[in-house]
Amino acid sequence: MATLDVRIVKLEPLRVASAYALGEHPEGAAWAKLEAWARPKGYLDDLAHHRVFGFNNPNPSPSSPNYGYEFWMAVGPEAGPEDGVAIKEFEGGLYAVSRIPAIDDPETDIPAAWKALYRWFEESRYRMGRQQWLEEHIEQEGGASPSWTLDLYLPVAE
Repeated sequence: MATLDVRIVKLEPLRVASAYALGEHPEGAAWAKLEAWARPKGYLDDLAHHRVFGFNNPNPSPSSPNYGYEFWMAVGPEAGPEDGVAIKEFEGGLYAVSRIPAIDDPETDIPAAWKALYRWFEESRYRMGRQQWLEEHIEQEGGASPSWTLDLYLPVAE
């Protein structure tokens, strides 16, 4: 097995716009809410400044096909809540970060990458952090390629 490329990153506090959906595949519905809010403001034209993160909320469970997914987009003080989009403050924290460079099958590729990152963590010198686990969406779906890129953020503490 190849060595997992992991970097330790201090994520600074962020002010974020939050969009949420619940269902069997909530990512698309949550993204649609965030996109409808962000596109008219031009935020999607500058993803380096308006970074996009997502996470399960709550996680899937064996007892139900439904789970939640929440998207966060970094925003400045000018952004305010609107229908379906809340504004939140995220405290940031220390993370072990690993990139999935090309996701072709999200239902297989993403869980496998999280498992690999968690195995790395179990053998590392770090303790588990208390901040939110995150997936940073580096390249959005719908580009020239059918795959996209995620950075997985596993919360750690010294």
